[in-house]
Amino acid sequence: MKNQRRKFIQMGAMLGVGAAFMPLQFCAAPKKEGEAVAESEPIMSKLDSFGIQLYSVKEDMGADAQATMRALAGYGYKQLEGFDGGKGILWGMQPTEFKSLMSEIGTTMVASHANVYENLDAQAAQAAEVGMKYLICPWIGPQKSLDDYKKRADEFNQIGEKLKSHGLRFAYHNHDYSFVSQEGGLGQDILMNNTDPALVDFEMDIYWVHVANAKPAEYLAKYPGRFRLCHVKDAEAGTGDPHERGVLLGAGEIPYADLIKQSKDLGMEYFIVEQERFPTGTPMEAAAANAKYLAALEF
Repeated sequence: MKNQRRKFIQMGAMLGVGAAFMPLQFCAAPKKEGEAVAESEPIMSKLDSFGIQLYSVKEDMGADAQATMRALAGYGYKQLEGFDGGKGILWGMQPTEFKSLMSEIGTTMVASHANVYENLDAQAAQAAEVGMKYLICPWIGPQKSLDDYKKRADEFNQIGEKLKSHGLRFAYHNHDYSFVSQEGGLGQDILMNNTDPALVDFEMDIYWVHVANAKPAEYLAKYPGRFRLCHVKDAEAGTGDPHERGVLLGAGEIPYADLIKQSKDLGMEYFIVEQERFPTGTPMEAAAANAKYLAALEF
């Protein structure tokens, strides 16, 4: 009796192993005649991490920078992008103090907007010491001619070369003005085509491209690998003053699920929330809502 039981168990184990290696079509239930074969569900992804431009909560930063950054980390932001609010890119903190804060709250300051035309070496040294990747020029203003954009491109190459010596990257953040047709061309194209990819990256402000009717998806595809960072903010549907169309993420018309997937495939690395208009609530409430939206977004 024991031998028969042992043989039964052994046969069952062998059948189990055989089933594991059996081709899937033989294991599946047979299809009825005329029944369509179901397509496999697409594999969805989510952002592993995302950041916020601290200018979105500039009043809170001015009142208490450390408390504000702690709160933002609590909302789920793993990356921060700074700006000089009058206290320097480290907000009055020494590099060791700043690094300690970042470690404590589990965030990384990946970049800072800065005046790259003044005290660049000093700012670069600070940025490098705390582990930033980028210093970013946030504004050059509308240029009078395409040749003036070419001059700015030459300056960007020089700035990029200097930052490279500090182990940093340089990037330029667009507004809508560089996407306005001028002399039969776009200033943004001049900047893209006359900067060295080894020295200059770009941060696409998707909102400003969108309200300039330049189609972010098409522009990303036009220059693959050049946009490494982006500002993520939404625009309400329709037309009107581009400064008055900002809404919370998910409340507007910009198709972020598609754009994020496409941009990642084209080299985008950093997705930075920026909110400049607050139809309802406070800047910190907007920051919390935008973080919740991005954390749940599937693409």
